[in-house]
Amino acid sequence: MTLQFSPFLPWLAIAAIGLVGLALAALGFWRGLRGAVIRALALALLVLALANPVFLQEDREALSTVVPVIVDRSQSQDNEQRTAQTNAALEGLKERFARYPRIEPRIVEAGDDGTSDTPSTRLFDALNAAIADVPRSRVGGAILVTDGQVHDIPEASAFSSFEAPVHALVTGRPDEFDRRIEIVSAPRFGIVGEPQELKFRVVDDGAGPGDTARVTVRLNGNEIASEIAQPGTEQPLRFTVPRGGNNILEFEVEPVEGEITTANNRAVHVIEGIRENLRVLLVSGEPHAGERAWRNLLKSDTAIDLVHFTILRPPEKQDGTPINELSLIAFPTRELFVDKINEFDLIIFDRYQHRGVLPILYYDNIAQYVENGGALLIAAGPEHAGNDSIAGTPLSVVLPANPTGAMNEAAFYPRLSDQGKKHPVTRGLEGANEEPPHWGRWFRTVDVQRPDGNVVMEANDGKPLLVLNRAGKGRVAMLLSDQGWLWARGFEGGGPHVSLYRRTAHWLMQEPALEEEALTARTFGRTLQINRQTIGDAPGEATLKLPSGATQQVTLSEAEPGLYRAEVPTAETGLYEITNDDLSALVHVGAVDAPEFKATISTTESLMPLADATKGTVRRLVDAEGETVSLPPLLPVSGQVRTVDENRLSLRMTDETVLKGINSLPLFAGFAGVGLLLLAFSAMWYREGR
Repeated sequence: MTLQFSPFLPWLAIAAIGLVGLALAALGFWRGLRGAVIRALALALLVLALANPVFLQEDREALSTVVPVIVDRSQSQDNEQRTAQTNAALEGLKERFARYPRIEPRIVEAGDDGTSDTPSTRLFDALNAAIADVPRSRVGGAILVTDGQVHDIPEASAFSSFEAPVHALVTGRPDEFDRRIEIVSAPRFGIVGEPQELKFRVVDDGAGPGDTARVTVRLNGNEIASEIAQPGTEQPLRFTVPRGGNNILEFEVEPVEGEITTANNRAVHVIEGIRENLRVLLVSGEPHAGERAWRNLLKSDTAIDLVHFTILRPPEKQDGTPINELSLIAFPTRELFVDKINEFDLIIFDRYQHRGVLPILYYDNIAQYVENGGALLIAAGPEHAGNDSIAGTPLSVVLPANPTGAMNEAAFYPRLSDQGKKHPVTRGLEGANEEPPHWGRWFRTVDVQRPDGNVVMEANDGKPLLVLNRAGKGRVAMLLSDQGWLWARGFEGGGPHVSLYRRTAHWLMQEPALEEEALTARTFGRTLQINRQTIGDAPGEATLKLPSGATQQVTLSEAEPGLYRAEVPTAETGLYEITNDDLSALVHVGAVDAPEFKATISTTESLMPLADATKGTVRRLVDAEGETVSLPPLLPVSGQVRTVDENRLSLRMTDETVLKGINSLPLFAGFAGVGLLLLAFSAMWYREGR
């Protein structure tokens, strides 16, 4: 309770009245007047009444002590034992806080929110956010429930303004160990067919077994190596990039019994295969209108080295001109089809017929080249239906269709077959979705028997026009018409000859994006896109395996004919595996070097310096053998915490209060004040009247 004055007059006026009253009282005392004491007392009460003294009493309420409890829900905590320990500790803390009504716990669960490509455990960001609206004087301490793998621990000196204990309750066991694999250095690009080298390392965290580890290496799903690695030692791996585009290297180290997680036992690296200039051999059987269309297309691609020969003077053409006087270049058949045939990525026979230019044995070389992984394109004209057709040579073993000997001479619109609408070579060709197709007509095709492989384009009455097929490890395409040049010349509006020829050539050279049956995955931020290419029926659901080991079924919806797609939002960071039928794909979401996966064993050492600086404690919830969570009691402390109590969680209780209201009591207000003044003056008059 405090005394304050709320004067009715200015203090100067009250002082003047007081001086007058004092003078009168002094005069009365000096002259010995009767009732001088009472008169002085009455004047003093009058001056005091004018000053209006008021007693004030504040109504205050004690504020609660805020204690943030930060619960680590990051991926390193996402295993059965640690999750159970965390939940048990959280329930135990809630029970203990319930016994202290003046303590306000603020429970915050901190984990990866799925927005960061580089997940990490940031508990102190969550701590600062939890107490941002209260003064530091009200914070009684902080309790972290974590595995100790925290990546935003401040320096102890920078955290000195907190002035309250920071405690850590650590999940996991003290004897944990984990084995993981990491790629130390690797090229991002590589030339197809040339050897490359990268380095990887097996790491044992904690008290690992210390023995060697077997690492299986797969390239594009195929096992290419099985290495024995010594933990902690960098180990080189040499490999050859097999194809252009994305090539996925997968490293998997055998799990060790007792390790805390196998989520980091696999690592992937994507290397972009770059082809040196593709070498294409174009052999034209004779000059014709469509020859230049092929030549112009291939020459326009700077990534292609074209070798083009046109047979101008077949062996049967003899006019007596001496060989040394001819200006023609002799066809180097042995050099091309024996010595250097394997250097070509694609061989094209454009209206070629067997007229003795190539020895019959060379056709067998070409067939072996295809079966060993080569690519062959037959652009057929009328000669393919004649007696000199190359279908009558040993090359026939790799050709998908044999001619009947007849030509179909009638105008037609090339159309996509049912398979062609789904096949990536022909799907979505400009003008194909209209009827008739929005392109020019052709006028003849080679009639063939029922072909092998996939007929992706048709002529009149469903007759094959473009046939794609595999032969051994290689591929063969047959275009059963020589009329494609009409599109190149713009006849009746032309047509998509560039797209058609280029896609066909790249499919022959095994471009991954043009595979008929393929399962691929890619990421856009935290969204995983799954693409399933098929020329068959709907592929059904895909199975998605998450980095944590959990699986989920994903429904694939048709995005285009033959292309099924799904987009899945992801919360976990790491390696995802997608399977459908007998196909599988791997994709890594987020950064491959995310701090969350570099170390996963629980530790008490990382938080110890900060706890020591703030008089807090760091202790495990369970020991090496125990299964039951042991939670220490809370210890509220008045004033600053100056010593560490290893067995209890000390909390500094705040002395902050909030003003709820003020009660005031004026001394001379109301009847009591008036009565007191009347009594004083009445006493004065009474005394003077006697």
